[in-house]
Amino acid sequence: MIYRIRIILDVTEDVLRDIEIEEDATLEDLHHSIIQSFGFLGNEMASFYKSDEQWNQGEELPLETMNDVSSKSEEPLHKIFTLSDPHLIYIYDFLNLWTFFVELKEIGEKISGLSYPNLIHSEGEVPEEAPEKIFDVEETDSFDVENEDFDEEEDDDLLEYDDSDFY
Repeated sequence: MIYRIRIILDVTEDVLRDIEIEEDATLEDLHHSIIQSFGFLGNEMASFYKSDEQWNQGEELPLETMNDVSSKSEEPLHKIFTLSDPHLIYIYDFLNLWTFFVELKEIGEKISGLSYPNLIHSEGEVPEEAPEKIFDVEETDSFDVENEDFDEEEDDDLLEYDDSDFY
């Protein structure tokens, strides 16, 4: 079986790619298909995230092993995607945050003689720079900068390094 997947770049204009990829291809294979189809070099870190229908970012599916989090790069797509759970978010280049919405559109039969992954549709041009991200902060996420334990005069003393025994 093959998966027909739509990848939409999170920009104002329509920029998307539709690819076909085998169901037993890995998450890393999908990563390489995305960067190739959008013309990226592939030299930046990237990760996938589970998502719901409203594109809320959920559990990370990392491509690289970090501390106690295991890599999902060799996880086959048939263990990640289902028609009832067809959404992922893909972030490429953590400094610029190129963000993509990845959706399994349908499952089909392999076509004899075709090699996969296969780019089947391309629409729009990738901008030169990643769009600026605006992060919403809810009131409950804010913190109180007024600290009753803060003594301005006492903390000024800490800045006088000349009297310090530290070399």
